Amino acid sequence: MEMRLSLGPLQYYWPRQTTLDFYAAVAQQPVDIVYLGETVCSRRHELRLDDYLELAARLAAAGKEVVLSTLTLIESESDLKALRRMVDNGRFSVEANEMGAVRLLAGQGIPFVAGPTLNIFNAETLGLLAGMGAGRWVMPPEAGRELLAGMRPALPTGIETEVFAFGRVPLAYSARCFTARRFNLQKDSCEFKCIDFPDGMIVKTREGEDFLSLNGIQTQSAKVYNLLADLPDLAAAGVDVLRISPQSAATAAVLAAFRAAIDGQTAQLDGDYCNGFWHGRPGLELIGKAA
Repeated sequence: MEMRLSLGPLQYYWPRQTTLDFYAAVAQQPVDIVYLGETVCSRRHELRLDDYLELAARLAAAGKEVVLSTLTLIESESDLKALRRMVDNGRFSVEANEMGAVRLLAGQGIPFVAGPTLNIFNAETLGLLAGMGAGRWVMPPEAGRELLAGMRPALPTGIETEVFAFGRVPLAYSARCFTARRFNLQKDSCEFKCIDFPDGMIVKTREGEDFLSLNGIQTQSAKVYNLLADLPDLAAAGVDVLRISPQSAATAAVLAAFRAAIDGQTAQLDGDYCNGFWHGRPGLELIGKAA
């Protein structure tokens, strides 16, 4: 079976109409699986669960497999209430990004996707989650082909492997909001500054080089991770799904390039990319043919 293409959950805070227009276009693009939901910060309210459910129905009608993604950090009773509503949606599968979601889904016998922030680094952990209902797992972005090769002989029967293949790499999460702090604001009165940075806020080194990207409570890589040139290696490693992370520009071109490569055509993306993690190197490095 050839690899499938997924569009990961939107990591940034975009205006409501921008987000709706983006997903209206996605319905016509060559992607197989679409993840919907706020995974970074519960204060982001341009879209709420009912909006995501409406988008999910439209995308499903367009032939996409739709998965609802949970928050990475549950910090309040209201967050937990929203999580319960998502788990109980009754139609769409759920990507669990923390163990509270796993507990709720497993308790109801609902199959789920084990998200990248569950930090699965060995076959024993994956086997435990598969026994609780995980049918697909997303490798942590910092994991590489060597780890997957070591796990492959012991992968649970029937479980799919998904790899983060394009986008700024999520590196860490914190209860503190770094974007708010940049503007000397408290997290609870942040003025929603994230909405001014559709791809995160770049942090530079003292030498002026791009170093990290701040996205609310999430810290990302400044460089965009790109495994397009590594597709033969990914296929040989048994990867089932390639995840593209939404960007404010050119996401359609990225999806088209990956689809062309999956279909055996020549494809190229120009830019200052990295792919080090997949090769067991520092993430910001560019290794192999891509270099």
